[in-house]
Amino acid sequence: MPNKYKAIFFDLDHTLWDFETNSAEALRELHHAYELRHKGVSIEDFLITFKRINTELWHLYDTGQIPQETIRTQRFHRILLEHNVDEYEMSLQFSKDYVSVSPKKKNLLPHAKEILGYLHPHYPMHIITNGFSEIQAIKMKSSGILHYFTSVVTSEKAGHKKPAKEIFEFALTENGLQPHEVVMIGDNLITDISGAKNVGLDTVFYNPLKIKHEATVDFEIEALIELRNIL
Repeated sequence: MPNKYKAIFFDLDHTLWDFETNSAEALRELHHAYELRHKGVSIEDFLITFKRINTELWHLYDTGQIPQETIRTQRFHRILLEHNVDEYEMSLQFSKDYVSVSPKKKNLLPHAKEILGYLHPHYPMHIITNGFSEIQAIKMKSSGILHYFTSVVTSEKAGHKKPAKEIFEFALTENGLQPHEVVMIGDNLITDISGAKNVGLDTVFYNPLKIKHEATVDFEIEALIELRNIL
């Protein structure tokens, strides 16, 4: 098995980069800076509302129902409206600050750096992400993992977003790879696993929350360190 693959594709957010922790840190700082407590918005409620609305908007984006710009311009306005704060211009500035502060956070998911160090001498590794191009390199540089990767393929760069087969085909072509030579590792059954399977890649479903599912995957892990048993 170790010699089967010539390269590895990784998702970034929720697979390597600890989106939940990094996002919460940034939101706490901005909640304080914008004095939202004085507007009647507790940090606990704010974090809960952010998680729900952010998840909803990214699902709509991933499934092609809204453009990326809607996330930038509407996300925090919708969150604040739920707390009876109707200040659109402030929400836009909050959004800009969040996009600036959050990617600089350094938290990785457990064993991420350890497993990348283990894999790096043996495989070229590539990031495949639907995240905004301008902030992915910041995330990877801030968290100290950029040097492990040969390329970073974003939906903006490829002109298509996961789970579309075109983004995977773009990454394969760019790096002179055939589908059977690559394994895709990600946490999302739709964008990462289904998308990769549609183009003929083997898949590793990273499932730390032990979510029950009926999807077809080649491998499933609960911790990144388990990749040592596969690769």
